[in-house]
Amino acid sequence: MVELHDHNPRHQVVIVGGGFGGLYAAKSLAKANVNVTLIDKRNFHLFQPLLYQVATGALSPADISSPLRSVLSKSKNTKVLLGEVDDINPDAQQVIVSGEAVAYDTLIVATGAKHSYFGKDDWEKFAPGLKTVEDAIAMRHRIFMAFEAAEKETDPVLRQAWLTFVIVGGGPTGVELAGAIAELATKTLKEDFRNIDTSEAQILLLEGMDRILPPFAPELSQEAETSLTQLGVNVQTKTLVTNIADDIVTIKQGEDVKEIAAKTVLWAAGVKASAMGKVLTERTGVESDRAGRVIVEPDLSIKGHPNIFVVGDLANFAHQNGKPLPGVAPVAMQEGEYVAKLIQKRLKGETLPQFNYVDRGSLAMIGQHAAVVDLGFIKLKGFLAWFVWLFIHIYFLIEFDNKLVVMIQWVWNYFTRNRGARLITGKEIISSVPIENNEHYQPVKTRQPLNV
Repeated sequence: MVELHDHNPRHQVVIVGGGFGGLYAAKSLAKANVNVTLIDKRNFHLFQPLLYQVATGALSPADISSPLRSVLSKSKNTKVLLGEVDDINPDAQQVIVSGEAVAYDTLIVATGAKHSYFGKDDWEKFAPGLKTVEDAIAMRHRIFMAFEAAEKETDPVLRQAWLTFVIVGGGPTGVELAGAIAELATKTLKEDFRNIDTSEAQILLLEGMDRILPPFAPELSQEAETSLTQLGVNVQTKTLVTNIADDIVTIKQGEDVKEIAAKTVLWAAGVKASAMGKVLTERTGVESDRAGRVIVEPDLSIKGHPNIFVVGDLANFAHQNGKPLPGVAPVAMQEGEYVAKLIQKRLKGETLPQFNYVDRGSLAMIGQHAAVVDLGFIKLKGFLAWFVWLFIHIYFLIEFDNKLVVMIQWVWNYFTRNRGARLITGKEIISSVPIENNEHYQPVKTRQPLNV
């Protein structure tokens, strides 16, 4: 094993993960008297809140991605390593990257989360989620191929299946996906096809709880549902998905079990911790929750290892109100900045009070001129909320180039209602199994549009 480290007496901070938590920690340490090594398996930071716009053709992947080396180029105490951390040796204070050891004095783990199918991992091939650039491109492929396949289909049953889109999960991602697909069908693509009327597409948003956007105030959840309905989205709450297989989604509403024939099923229902959560529990003995998130101390360190911190979606921080903080970007940003400040305080022999998350609000886009925003002191909906949503997302994009490109693209889309990134790329991933040949298919239940 080759050991990689700088022969430098300065404190060595290693950050694993270049997402919001890791990047904000690195940026906050830019002028500190430490050496920082940021390790990520990708060479770019991804602005995940706008991934759904890549999946629906409004933006290109490069519009919401920033090269890590470029972002940190002015941080002269920081170096970036491209690689994936395989293991951690807390006794030797090393992380193992492709068989090579990188030494640390302080370790920050910010590797985020991935999709959770609640024990039904075989659903993933039928219902992809949205966490990476590759996910967004694959989802974009499915969405636009569905319209292309419907244009060629002569059987009305199969055509309707191609024009049926099921989104599982009524959180912000699910709501934004549903609204974006509805706008595609009713506005952007309406004049593009000759054999189909895209506005007849069925977009179903399924949520297990009694309302969509559960973290939001009830009145904003209702406003979001009303806006989605006006766009043509069929919102179904108190609806559990019991099976997804070969173009059939089985749902349960109370005692009623129904089947939906849909060629495009998208997953926005749950997440679980990245694999680093398991590595940390095995190597340090720290506890984790059912989703694999690491239970952290009030200062975001892990029990028994005060020099190892976990931030972002990988961390279960429940010291503020007894409930884990939500897996959203602002939480990761604030945690990354807190740990960076704490490291600098410790080097001076000082400390900080426990981490305290300041919730500055939640927001979700439904469609053009339609959004909901909860800033705590004020709740907004409609056009003003939509404008606030645009401003906040532009503001938090990492690089100026991204801010400018996205702003121009949004202005262009606003006036033309055109989504210029409607590219179908990658290999064929759409199922071509005829519904009639599907063992789950029941003509009586699926020949007519779902009416629940």
